[in-house]
Amino acid sequence: MAAREAAAAHKRRGKAQYVPAAKRARADAGRQLEVGMCGILITCNMNQRKCVAEAYSLLGEYGEQLYGPEQFTDRNDSSVSGSEEEAKEEDDAEAAMRKEVDLIRASTTQRLRRFQSVESGANNVVFIRTLGVEPEKLVHHILKDMHTTKKKKTRVILRMLPVSGTCKAFLEDMKRYAETFFEPWFKAPQKGTFQIAYKARNNSHLSREEVIKELAGVVSDLNPENKVDLGNPKFTIVVEIIKNICCLSVAKDYVLFRKYNLQEVVKDGQEDRQPGAPKAPREGSLEGAEKTTEDKDPHGESAEEKASDNHKDSDP
Repeated sequence: MAAREAAAAHKRRGKAQYVPAAKRARADAGRQLEVGMCGILITCNMNQRKCVAEAYSLLGEYGEQLYGPEQFTDRNDSSVSGSEEEAKEEDDAEAAMRKEVDLIRASTTQRLRRFQSVESGANNVVFIRTLGVEPEKLVHHILKDMHTTKKKKTRVILRMLPVSGTCKAFLEDMKRYAETFFEPWFKAPQKGTFQIAYKARNNSHLSREEVIKELAGVVSDLNPENKVDLGNPKFTIVVEIIKNICCLSVAKDYVLFRKYNLQEVVKDGQEDRQPGAPKAPREGSLEGAEKTTEDKDPHGESAEEKASDNHKDSDP
């Protein structure tokens, strides 16, 4: 009898030890970069907390210009209901937790914000998830204004890149996703010159050359009139890999706006490369997409960002 009771007690303890971990996993959902998110990827110079504060301020200012005052959306977190059901299925060892579950359930209504910082998965990189916002339109609006006024508005934010789609960072997944994602810009009758700007952080299983070749092939298949232009392309396909997530966007005026670098775009415009500028490397070769302005433009990244990028495979 005693042995049976001891075995039952051990079984209850065994089940209970998994509950905190399961609750933590559910709590982390939506708080880190994951497939299906849209938003804005921001690089910074060491101070991520300050970067988030600057991002909220800047995005809030321009977001209100484009979309009006923020309207909050209330949502009930269904994950808590699931945790309550699981708690009821547990043995008596879970009885002590039911009061806590009820308290959590009472406060599960959370406001979905227009801009919400989530864990990016890389050092010196902040990801701001967006709701009801077109990331490419918003970021282009910010850079256009800063380029025109030459008014510096941030201190620690370096680059601000729109992310309009995310998928798993595996070559087949990326190719399959891109076939649909690229259609608004490149599917006939739409067409345009393009380049591909590729960056990987904390990921060693992808080949830069293979990714660029496959994505350039997708663009060509959508319309053979799409051509590579490394000097002043109409579109820049931005590919940002962080761990096992691929972030994609198609950006305009990437060269003019100094690779979307907020520190560089406000500097004296005497070196700005205007449309029709004489510097225009070869056009039309898909292989040429492998050497984008990411490798050539001296104004795209600060020395601090380049230094942090050198540690892309060692970031925790």
